[in-house]
Amino acid sequence: MTRRKQVLVIGFGRDHCPEHAYKVAYQVGAEVARQGALLVTGGLGGVMEASSRGAKDGGGFVIGIIPQDSKDQANDFCDAVIATGIGFARDFITAYSADAIIVVGGGAGTLIEVAAGYQKGIPIVAVKQTGGVADRIVDTYIDDRKIAPIIGEDTAERAVTRALSILKSAQLSE
Repeated sequence: MTRRKQVLVIGFGRDHCPEHAYKVAYQVGAEVARQGALLVTGGLGGVMEASSRGAKDGGGFVIGIIPQDSKDQANDFCDAVIATGIGFARDFITAYSADAIIVVGGGAGTLIEVAAGYQKGIPIVAVKQTGGVADRIVDTYIDDRKIAPIIGEDTAERAVTRALSILKSAQLSE
């Protein structure tokens, strides 16, 4: 049996999430579900909640990996909650759990997840014009090693399609 692909959606937390980024994240989550992948998030508010809501509304499955030690801290749209109890060191767990990463806005925590994914060679797609980290890293490399470019896409649908197509191409070349 083939394991379903896991797409991590990262970005602004509840306190810093502009309405536009929330709407885009919702669309990303819905598209992840529509394309048959599992949604993974940090399980809290903002982009994490919006993408989780979108995936649930689209009939998808949502895994929330939260920094707290109590599952009841997760947003209401998580089907499965992994309560790490390790604070934001959980950013490495979220990144390493991803087959692909989609960035919608974001701040320092988002940048940690991007850097962890980048070091592992996980494909990363940033949705353009969502603010924060996404706009700063789009169409660049994180460092001089040029492990993999951070690919920019204009829409939620294109971001998910691009991330999953990279995974299919890699699978075919194996």
